[in-house]
Amino acid sequence: MSELQNLDTYQLVFPRLNLDFTVKSVAFTIGGVSITWYGILITFGMLLAMCYAFSNMRRFGIDSDRAIDSIIGGVIGGIIGARAYYVIFHWDSYKDNLKEIINIRGGGLAIYGGIIAALLVGAIVSKIRKVRILPMLDIVSLGFLIGQCIGRWGNFCNHEAFGCNTNGLFGMSSGKIQAYILRNFTDGSVVPDQPVHPCFFYESMWCLLGFILLHIVSKKWRKFDGQIFLMYAVWYGLGRFFIEGLRTDSLYLGTIRISQLVAAVSVVVGMILLLIGLSRTKRMGSDYVLYCNTEESKRLLEEADKKEDEYRARKDKKKSDAAEEKESSDTSAETDAAEEPTEETADETVEKILAEIENEEEDA
Repeated sequence: MSELQNLDTYQLVFPRLNLDFTVKSVAFTIGGVSITWYGILITFGMLLAMCYAFSNMRRFGIDSDRAIDSIIGGVIGGIIGARAYYVIFHWDSYKDNLKEIINIRGGGLAIYGGIIAALLVGAIVSKIRKVRILPMLDIVSLGFLIGQCIGRWGNFCNHEAFGCNTNGLFGMSSGKIQAYILRNFTDGSVVPDQPVHPCFFYESMWCLLGFILLHIVSKKWRKFDGQIFLMYAVWYGLGRFFIEGLRTDSLYLGTIRISQLVAAVSVVVGMILLLIGLSRTKRMGSDYVLYCNTEESKRLLEEADKKEDEYRARKDKKKSDAAEEKESSDTSAETDAAEEPTEETADETVEKILAEIENEEEDA
């Protein structure tokens, strides 16, 4: 393996690729408040996921105006759930300093906690807003993959989510990573002067590939509502199970890696439900109708289109009324200006009066 020594804290290197960066966690500071790349990338990932979801909802038969509350609720629930999940399994680090629980700028979000909480809160809001949950889960799962793909690069900027030693092509290290290894692996199972697995990169690429595949399936081969979500659970769980086995910062329950356990359950349950769903759909044949093809979906979308048309009509009328009012005002101003004597006309009048006075004097 390549030996790496005397790296600066924020010096991040990929020796086999001959790459050497200086990567700091803080992007910039505003009014004494540090804005981290971790927060920026997670926010960007969520926004991009929401843009994708809203632009594709109609394809799943969902009215985006109704679904927006579900999405917002899911995002809020996801952030709270991700932090709560992490804090619960790191309670010893927070029990004496409770204020740190809400400090997420430096990391400390567990993706499975975020997914579970986002699904629960989103499902509750969907029920209230009368949005069909299964097609909603399909579109949301594609958004999850986008958010996870981008958000994982926040771990890169924090020099975290890495694995055990490797001499592979993508092996990496930094001064910050080496300091972590020295503190936490005194038994020598992971050594600081050799590269480690960039687990954040593996997971990001796995999510990107998953998004591309599931996006194609959702457009061409979606057989039943909920299929894409189950495929997401299987795909992400499969990748996470193996990637988690490489990581050095896993959350544990006894000797069991929590994320590996959840990933394995996701794969098994997802596969069973996926096979049941495909079998049921095949057995029903033409009797099964995707929600996007139902009369209910078409009616709701028509109502949404009608509301949109009415809104645009009102907006256009306001613009038209404003334009007419402005035109009327300009016309009135021009009329008033025409009725008022100009400076040139007044001068001519004065000259005419003076000329008449002179003529009268001559006559006299």
